[in-house]
Amino acid sequence: MDLGISGKKALVCASSKGLGLGCARALAEAGVSLVMNARGAEALEAAAAKIVEDFGVEVTTVPADVTTAEGQAAVLAAAEGVDILVTNAGGPPPGMWHDWDRDDFVAALDANMLTPIALMKALLPGMIDKGWGRVVNITSQSVKSPIPVLGLSNAARAGLTGYVAGTSRQVAPHGVIINNLLPGIHATDRAVSLDTGVAQADGITMEEAIERRSATIPARRYGTAEEFGATCAFMCSQYAGYMVGQNILLDGGSMNATM
Repeated sequence: MDLGISGKKALVCASSKGLGLGCARALAEAGVSLVMNARGAEALEAAAAKIVEDFGVEVTTVPADVTTAEGQAAVLAAAEGVDILVTNAGGPPPGMWHDWDRDDFVAALDANMLTPIALMKALLPGMIDKGWGRVVNITSQSVKSPIPVLGLSNAARAGLTGYVAGTSRQVAPHGVIINNLLPGIHATDRAVSLDTGVAQADGITMEEAIERRSATIPARRYGTAEEFGATCAFMCSQYAGYMVGQNILLDGGSMNATM
């Protein structure tokens, strides 16, 4: 399928590994040039070099912490005129309701709500002027079905979801489409971190922790970065123009709901 986005330019945040990298690679395969951002320069450069080798697209790398004002300025300078924005940031640490104070919530909001909003505010006007744009925010299944030990993430990502619900309908008349992509558990470093915590807390091996979690997923496995990236690329394509303000679950059937 020709996604109709060859020659477009995308900013993909946190794209040196995991789900962000999956999205960057899928967009590059569709012919999209990239601005890739991550905090770790070494992993970012390696991921970018592999994309150039595999797909031959132009890639600009910006190693920076995009949750800071300085990082946002650096990324936005490189991303001027982009057609596609994929926002992404690692989730806050797990815990219980009594573990977190105001600073913990502020950090979660900065990473998982306020940074995506700042990037959209900066880049949407250019998309509106061109009459075409796509934004995909990588959030979490927790905005539909909260995960008790991820209260920081539940709160921050739900706030972003509310913002997108209104904003997406304001910019859609201009050909700019905003949606959210909600991952369940995928085989990424985040899964390793969560499974390590379970293994240590319950005194089991990592293999047992993974097997236990997989058994709770109807698909009986973790998702892959490749299939996640392909879904993201479709949501950025010419075919997604009638998909406005939606929250697309990619969770292997974990959320048990009729609609």
